[in-house]
Amino acid sequence: MKILHTSDWHLGKTLGGRRRYDEFAAFLSWLIGLIREKEVTHLLLSGDVFDNTTPSSRAQELYYEFLVNARSAGCRHIVVTAGNHDSASLLDAPGLLLRPMNIHVIGNVSDAPADEVLLLKDEKGDPELVVCAVPYLPDRVLRISSAGESAEEKNKNQLQGLRDHYRSVCEYGRKLQWESGGKIPLVAMGHLYLSGSMLQEGDGVRELYIGTLLRIDREIFPEYVDYAALGHLHVPQSVDGIEKIRYSGSPLALGFGEANHEKSVTLVSFPDGKTVIEPCKVPQFRILQRISGNLEMILAAIHELKSQEQEMDLEITCSAERYEPGLNEKITAALEGTKLNLLILRTSLSASSGRGLQADMLEAELTEDEENVYKVFDRFLEERKVAEDRIDTLRSTYREAVVMMHETDGGAE
Repeated sequence: MKILHTSDWHLGKTLGGRRRYDEFAAFLSWLIGLIREKEVTHLLLSGDVFDNTTPSSRAQELYYEFLVNARSAGCRHIVVTAGNHDSASLLDAPGLLLRPMNIHVIGNVSDAPADEVLLLKDEKGDPELVVCAVPYLPDRVLRISSAGESAEEKNKNQLQGLRDHYRSVCEYGRKLQWESGGKIPLVAMGHLYLSGSMLQEGDGVRELYIGTLLRIDREIFPEYVDYAALGHLHVPQSVDGIEKIRYSGSPLALGFGEANHEKSVTLVSFPDGKTVIEPCKVPQFRILQRISGNLEMILAAIHELKSQEQEMDLEITCSAERYEPGLNEKITAALEGTKLNLLILRTSLSASSGRGLQADMLEAELTEDEENVYKVFDRFLEERKVAEDRIDTLRSTYREAVVMMHETDGGAE
């Protein structure tokens, strides 16, 4: 038995207005090849299949084509859970049709632990794997509020709700494991932020809360769990050095902040009861390149890159003391006849230029950096000289509002 763990595909995501279906198709084709080469028997997809809750028909076509091809390539079982970007209802909708193909989709959260635990069987019908398939747990599911409670009390209750949910699901999985003889592996899936995990600038993960709900200790997964297949963070990594608790990371660079990140999926096997981890590097299907500096430096960088004769997508940030007339035309002229595609261009003026907050907000709206919605709010607080004792409460309330907006089924991101 070989398990392939992947997550955070974000099918349908654009970059600088460019659709990326060719990259997604190339990755999924490569993944099918890997499944055949490594003789993968079980595939675990830990959330954020799509980039938003209303994926395009092309994004859905890529997803369903992959499921069919993965089964044909030798996967006995495929388990898919919803992430915070997904519509749980949309994922769940074809469940009855997919189940006879041993494709198990857990989108919506259930109060019954049995609904999120799968006992998977081999070709002879014998139990071979228990999967605790926990989808993303939205704030509205965990909310236990009472009149007059503080933000700290609310967060404490939400954390406890999350711990209770994972405990009940894992305990039910443990029960099925023992009823099946106690020798088959038990795997848990989750889409959350564990303390001790590494975030990098521009990795595409929103800071939804201030150090609370999504940051939970790794002990949420009991010691008897043989492997925890995590999604949500885009950097491939183990948690606190514990190899069996692992984020597979996003397979594609989803923004220019991830341009130099090495991407991978994770192979997992259990020889002689041991958990063996093998990261598999994902090829780079399209090159992303950041250029920053003054106009002279940018033009020099473009000259150097075009000599490589490779197709690249560019994000250019031009720093200047004052507004640079004809900036777009000069950069566009330098790119003519090259394989360099300009996706994002922005100007960073010095503080002495007197642009103020409004210009900063405009710049943020023109970039693909998802953290900007929070950076802009922080600038707003600074501009308004908000008292220090009010800042944490205002930030928490703002982030909660953003979370609720993104968790609303059918909402666009």
